[in-house]
Amino acid sequence: MTNKASKKVGTKAKERKEFVVFGLGKFGLSVAKALADNGCQVMAVDSEQSKVEEIAEDVTYAVCTDVTDADAIHSLGIRNFDGAIVAIGENLEASVLVTIIAKEMGIPYVLAKAQTDLQAKVLKKVGADKIIFPEKETGIRIAHNLVHGNFFDAIELSNKYSMMDFDVPEEWVGKSLRELNLRATKKINIIGIKRNDEFEITPDPDAPLTADEVLVIIGKNQTLSKLTGGPEA
Repeated sequence: MTNKASKKVGTKAKERKEFVVFGLGKFGLSVAKALADNGCQVMAVDSEQSKVEEIAEDVTYAVCTDVTDADAIHSLGIRNFDGAIVAIGENLEASVLVTIIAKEMGIPYVLAKAQTDLQAKVLKKVGADKIIFPEKETGIRIAHNLVHGNFFDAIELSNKYSMMDFDVPEEWVGKSLRELNLRATKKINIIGIKRNDEFEITPDPDAPLTADEVLVIIGKNQTLSKLTGGPEA
């Protein structure tokens, strides 16, 4: 039986990214709260009622259910979510089950926590898109990466600024950096361009951009989130 504590979903809920976090240990709590702080809809799931109650006021939904029960997981209604974070901990069997079901339900991006290289290999084998070793990466940084569209790997320079790779949008193709004037129009700085596995640190400002190029940009986290389709602060 599933017990559920929830907050009301706002009228703009469908415009926000939706994530489900399985496992509310230190790592799972950190990711769930950071995602919620970044304006996402978050469902937090754990088998311990006390952990669910602890985070209930910080997320959209907090659910207490048996994560080893396939039917219980299916009943959560997460089919259309943007991503799942599997942070269950030492229970590899549960992590594997949740990962498999999340992918079967069509969730496009599943990030799974692993404690050993063997666990990582198993989770990757059953469909996890990315493996995280919490001892090496913080939940807050991972949440920022999830929020900034397409789950890119951002480098957090501070609590306000990040650096990221950004595919040239279709509407920018054929235009030059000088013409776009991105510092003025988008409040971002271009520090280089990647093309054909090569990095050019001083790109020609008058050269037209192409669809296969990747811009390396720096900007405020709020600006990058808006630029990549994430929620506005």
